[in-house]
Amino acid sequence: QVQLVESGGGLVQPGGSLRLSCAASTSILSILHMGWYRQAPGKQREWVANITSGGTINMAESVKGRFTISIDNAKATVHLEMNSLKPEDTAVYYCNAAVGVVEGFVAEVRDYWGQGTQVTVSS
Repeated sequence: QVQLVESGGGLVQPGGSLRLSCAASTSILSILHMGWYRQAPGKQREWVANITSGGTINMAESVKGRFTISIDNAKATVHLEMNSLKPEDTAVYYCNAAVGVVEGFVAEVRDYWGQGTQVTVSS
């Protein structure tokens, strides 16, 4: 079982910045990619960004140019730097990791989730 521990949420004014971090309790060698989703009140969870251990990045159009995702392979930790925050960025942000698991002769990819961290953008 892989644990994802998130940190860094909080309350910030519009135009402000926050940095989210998520540490995985497994070696980076078994992680295919890590990333972030968010869920605003009354809305479905939406994908924000992800990054592979090799550094390949994908980001949602709504956050391009404002958010930056990075990964510390030595610590199996992903960071989400959020700048120019808007009220519509308010949501619970969830860390996600796709992890390769081998049990006997069976290999599969499993998704793991963090507990979520609240980000509120308000004046």
